[in-house]
Amino acid sequence: MYLALKEIFHEKLRYSLIIAMIVLITYLIFILSGLSTGLAGENTQAIDSWGAKSMVLNKDANVNLSQSLITDRQAKDANLTDREAVIGQAPVVAKHQGSPKESSSFVGIKNDQFIAKNLEIASGHKIHNNRQVVVDDQFKSDGYRIGDKIQLNSLSDKYQIVGFTKDAKLNVAPVIYGTLSAWKQLRGMENTNAFGSAIASKNANYNANNSQLKKYSIAYFISKLPGYSAQNTTFDFMIGFLMIISLIIIAVFLYILTVQALPTYAVLRAQGIPAAALVRTIMGQSLILMAAGIIIGAALTLLTSRMIPIGVPIAFNVPMLSMISVGLLFMGVVGAAIPARKIATVDPVQVIGG
Repeated sequence: MYLALKEIFHEKLRYSLIIAMIVLITYLIFILSGLSTGLAGENTQAIDSWGAKSMVLNKDANVNLSQSLITDRQAKDANLTDREAVIGQAPVVAKHQGSPKESSSFVGIKNDQFIAKNLEIASGHKIHNNRQVVVDDQFKSDGYRIGDKIQLNSLSDKYQIVGFTKDAKLNVAPVIYGTLSAWKQLRGMENTNAFGSAIASKNANYNANNSQLKKYSIAYFISKLPGYSAQNTTFDFMIGFLMIISLIIIAVFLYILTVQALPTYAVLRAQGIPAAALVRTIMGQSLILMAAGIIIGAALTLLTSRMIPIGVPIAFNVPMLSMISVGLLFMGVVGAAIPARKIATVDPVQVIGG
């Protein structure tokens, strides 16, 4: 380790450039990871807040909440308990004079079921009648206020905002919580036997007792949200390629530096310093460079997270970032193994003689 530090301090410019490259790669990976986590969260914030373990939909809905419909008869067979809650979901556009239109997801709920009971209100109060709604905080950021009466789609009826809730998004769209009666009106099903879109259950082994209904685990249901899996896979591939790029950069830079310093290493070998000690020097240099780059990259990421606009969906998963950091360190060790092999096999007589 002494030789590693000595060489780094002696060749400050060269090693500073390597650290700068590692910082940029680390910073990019951390930011992409944060964006991936943030976007994934905006797909599932509302679902996560429900605390459900399973979802029951119409078996022909292709695991799509918007396409699912549960009838009164099917709901009766389901034998609902206090661990189940019925929801009605519909995509809507909210309009209010003087405020921008909001493409939203309307979620109808029942006041006596656990989703409504556990709904956390940031300001205002919960729903008391069919003409009241609680909306995601994004509405507040866009200029909506408590007491505003909004129009949903082309319906003439208006709904009053009585409360705001935090982190309530579904498929990136801000959620509007209302009653199931309001959901029926939005879907044009007031005089039908429609009961809801789905049943959320706190029981992972819940049985709907109806052949037309199918239960899905909450993890599987989330994985089938439109675009969710494709989005996460894209970010995972980008992060994976950046990890490979970091391996190549470390290997190339260290190899070039090793070749340039080969006469010096040959002299050290001729003086009796074992090859293992020189290999440890190269490995130590790699770990020092990677650790310095990761720490600086993490500091830049933290600074960026505090300066980034509120509307940008970014969130950091500390355990995931820790695993990425360990992965980068491992890539550094693997990258250093290539030039280390050159040192281990160097012939002092041949190098010095040449």
